[in-house]
Amino acid sequence: MAYIRKVIAPEEIRRQEAICASIAARLREQGARPLAMVDTYGCQQNEADSEKLRGYLAEMGYGFTNDEFAADVIVVNTCAVREHAEMRVLGNVGALNHTKKARPSQIIAVCGCMVQQEHMAEKIKKSYPIVDLVFGPHELWRFPELLETVMEKGKRVFAADKNDGAVAEGIPLRRDGKVKAWLSIMYGCNNFCTYCIVPYVRGRERSRLPEDVVAEARELVAAGYKDITLLGQNVNSYGKDLDCGVDFADLIRMIDAIPGEFLIRFMTSHPRDATDKLFETMANCRKCAHHLHLPVQSGSDRILKLMNRHYDRARYLAEIEKARALMPDLVITTDIIVGFPGETEEDFAETLSLCEEVRFDAMFTFIYSPRVGTPAAKMDDPYTRADKQKHFDALTELANRISGEKHAAYEGRTLRVLVDGETGREEYNLSSRTNGGRLVHLHGDPALIGHFADVKIVSSNTWALYGEIV
Repeated sequence: MAYIRKVIAPEEIRRQEAICASIAARLREQGARPLAMVDTYGCQQNEADSEKLRGYLAEMGYGFTNDEFAADVIVVNTCAVREHAEMRVLGNVGALNHTKKARPSQIIAVCGCMVQQEHMAEKIKKSYPIVDLVFGPHELWRFPELLETVMEKGKRVFAADKNDGAVAEGIPLRRDGKVKAWLSIMYGCNNFCTYCIVPYVRGRERSRLPEDVVAEARELVAAGYKDITLLGQNVNSYGKDLDCGVDFADLIRMIDAIPGEFLIRFMTSHPRDATDKLFETMANCRKCAHHLHLPVQSGSDRILKLMNRHYDRARYLAEIEKARALMPDLVITTDIIVGFPGETEEDFAETLSLCEEVRFDAMFTFIYSPRVGTPAAKMDDPYTRADKQKHFDALTELANRISGEKHAAYEGRTLRVLVDGETGREEYNLSSRTNGGRLVHLHGDPALIGHFADVKIVSSNTWALYGEIV
């Protein structure tokens, strides 16, 4: 059966906003302004989803707090990519027994990818009676309706049915900060890598219309945001479901044409769909950051095939060579999974050799975590956790060495950075990022936050650069 792209009708979003207004009126009658807390786990897409949750809550009249004992509503937005994230969520949700006991009227909601898995939703239903509301990513657009049901009926609500999801435009947003912004351009994934739960919990790929994305980008630039990150599980496949003649590279060019001084970043790219056109667009668009996060996952062709990644080592290396030829200053980062079922010493050695050859600026490394319902979870795996930890430690050591060497090469250079926040430290009180996304600590006036500055790099370590404003 062919996949049909679904869109939530505008009148449905207006109905949710009407519910927000009704809840706000009810809460005003009660006197003191209620408070909400949104606790987010996982990827940048989850962060973007939490901005929508906060947007709805703000329209309902809630203020915000980071104190769970002060919150009238707590929303826990969860991740399902690794077991560690799920265990952390469950531990923290269990700890809310204390807040619920202190505030019996408190409403606790758990949403996001973790609860889109049937076994996890059932676990919360049976083992966490303090949770009043459970909903998956596909139901986020009707959060006000679900919350109102809990408020009016006083009964637990579970909404995490399996479906491929839909595109919902017009949901209000409340962003954190005024410098960086997440901009979702698509949702879901069609790749079905054998280790990954994302396609099962986020649904099929569905792109936002280019005019809607560009309109939101214009709003962000007009509001003063200087660092805009385009989000998708695989941004390189943007537009394939639209049949409108606009691909991801075209979208970057459209946003680059918006007047103003800002940076365009994006994640995540899949090597399967990375094209010469994308690399050429990055090189030619003045506002597109020269940073490419291109997850390789393994350097072994055998493991890449078992992972269902649809590329091999040679193709990946060719893409890196092409991108660097066009952008000599390109910063390249990656994700690598250690201990995929059946990964041998020889397979791991190929991963190490690829990392030595590419010399990634940073590597995000993970020990394989089985996900219920994925093909890899059923594969034979004769290797112990100790074997995998040994490989993980070796890869981490390599990643840190290369990162330290790369950072040392910046010393003495003058770079353009975007000052994006405060560190809380006295000596280097400001944080900033280079065009390539490298972290630079500075000392200066907080009034510089949100502005570009030229900085001379005076020292470095494995994780950051340290600079002086020129």
